[in-house]
Amino acid sequence: MRLPSNLKKRELYLDKIEPFIGTPVIKVITGQRRVGKSYLMYLLIEKIQKEIPENNIIYINCEDISFSTIKTYTALYEEILKNKKNDRKNFIFIDEIQDIPEFEKALRSLLLQEDSDIYITGSNAKMLSGELATLLSGRYVEFPVYSLSYPEFISFHGLKESEETLEKYADYGGLPYLIHLELKGTVVYEYLQSIYNTIVFRDIVSRYNVRNTQFLEKLLQFLSDNIGNQFSAKNISDYLKSQSTNISVNQVLIYINYLVNAFIVHRTNRYDITGKRIFEFGEKYYFENTGIRNVILGGYKPKDRGKMLENLIYNHLIFNGYKVYTGALDNQEIDFVCEKNRERKYIQAALTLNSEKVIEREFGNLMKIKDHYPKAVVTMDPFTSRSEDGIVHIPVREFLMNPF
Repeated sequence: MRLPSNLKKRELYLDKIEPFIGTPVIKVITGQRRVGKSYLMYLLIEKIQKEIPENNIIYINCEDISFSTIKTYTALYEEILKNKKNDRKNFIFIDEIQDIPEFEKALRSLLLQEDSDIYITGSNAKMLSGELATLLSGRYVEFPVYSLSYPEFISFHGLKESEETLEKYADYGGLPYLIHLELKGTVVYEYLQSIYNTIVFRDIVSRYNVRNTQFLEKLLQFLSDNIGNQFSAKNISDYLKSQSTNISVNQVLIYINYLVNAFIVHRTNRYDITGKRIFEFGEKYYFENTGIRNVILGGYKPKDRGKMLENLIYNHLIFNGYKVYTGALDNQEIDFVCEKNRERKYIQAALTLNSEKVIEREFGNLMKIKDHYPKAVVTMDPFTSRSEDGIVHIPVREFLMNPF
């Protein structure tokens, strides 16, 4: 197959997937639409073509009209069999597989054949539940793909790290395709609006037969305007009732799950730091792409900087492989409890350390945690103002440029 020219490398993902090339497990690449899953496939194909001369590449894009006849798992299986070669390894790439009913049955049969090495992408988290998990238990590994990190955004666009660049990143988000557009508000926002419409109407409304699209959009506006706030489905239901929209708590939960499954938002649970347990209420929600969040609310405004700071921190943490919770310590809140490789870190987010009251609150909450894991306060301040008792202050630009 002919690959796009000038493919931009995303080394973090390639490094994660490389050890699994040629192994008998399905490589499942998930993420929101247009975060670069297809291009990651192209990078893998390029790598295989260079390093494994005896290869046979089979590529199917389920959204390409060229493959429009593939509407069932049997048609998918037959198309792959038709293109397989028995005298070499067959590297099978299937893009946006989630719309083929029972696709997991075709994958299971292919997995039984030792000459098959399978890679799939999907834009719906639900594809990893139910039948796929049951039929392929222990035979697949998931690789979540996210919007560009801040360093990737700088590299892709050839920019210098600066306050202005950070503002562009917060405003427009990190969808890879933006490298083909002029980084100006109207141009970028029109593109982001089209992506938003595709996610909402194709991945949610059409997929789940959603009838109350007006409520869905109100819910998205509510979440966009309440980044970093704790609430439950009941809180949302009560708020919407006050706005003359009568929706049950159960319906709110269902619609939120649709948004999470489509990767448009990420959900974080509350973690009891003392009792070491997960609460079943008080979630927070962050947007996968800050640019799409801004489009929903009609633009990025100065009053949003505190919310944006939290969203940028959260996205940086999950990009670097952390499982992230909101911490609860007695009556205090710890913005982020991050876990990776059995290690833990704590982060407080504050717009600025411009008063002793703010400093006492943000540092004081972290000081109450009686363990020796790393702790930090991340702010929009352009320089480090203070660190104490092992708790470091990190300006957000520095934080986003380095793994924490």
